[in-house]
Amino acid sequence: MTRIGVFGGTFDPPHLGHLIVAECAADVLNLSVVLFTPAADPPHKADRQITPAQHRKCMVELAIQGNDHFKLSEVDLNRPGPQYTVDTLRLIAGQYPLAELYFIMGGDSLSNFLSWHDPAGIIAQAQLALIQRPGSRINIAALDTRLPGLMARCVNVDAPEVGLAATDLRDDLRMGRSVRYRLTDSVIAYIDHNQLYRDSANFPLS
Repeated sequence: MTRIGVFGGTFDPPHLGHLIVAECAADVLNLSVVLFTPAADPPHKADRQITPAQHRKCMVELAIQGNDHFKLSEVDLNRPGPQYTVDTLRLIAGQYPLAELYFIMGGDSLSNFLSWHDPAGIIAQAQLALIQRPGSRINIAALDTRLPGLMARCVNVDAPEVGLAATDLRDDLRMGRSVRYRLTDSVIAYIDHNQLYRDSANFPLS
């Protein structure tokens, strides 16, 4: 059975930490492909301005160029929001009916997983590929008592601690500081060309 990783996020901007996580998941879990699924209207980011989806889509495409295991999915870009993970997985399962899905997420995010929209529906459709970093292990057994079946649907993926945060990158870009070696050169060139993150307003593609 084909194994597919689903890697959702805002990707504002997509950085090398995202690529390292996706590569580790693909290697450890023997994934045929990792689908990067930028959210057009992420429900957990409603309190801040987000770079227009078309820009984030283009940056993801540039960031993943050259890796045959990485692919952009527009499933969350072509439908009204908010985009919930359970719906994203349902749509991808419809596109790949014979695939085994792995939803890639930070291991520390499991601590608030039960507050997500329909967590039972999520684990019914995909295994959770938990990106584990040194010192951040969650008591899955305790959570399993509240969501039976959760522990059986979790698989750990060890990844190096990179320490990159999109928030810091946006701040550095606004201040004109170098982000080289944290973003791919192609993404940096795109940001420069479109003058993204230079002030409080991001401008849509003309």
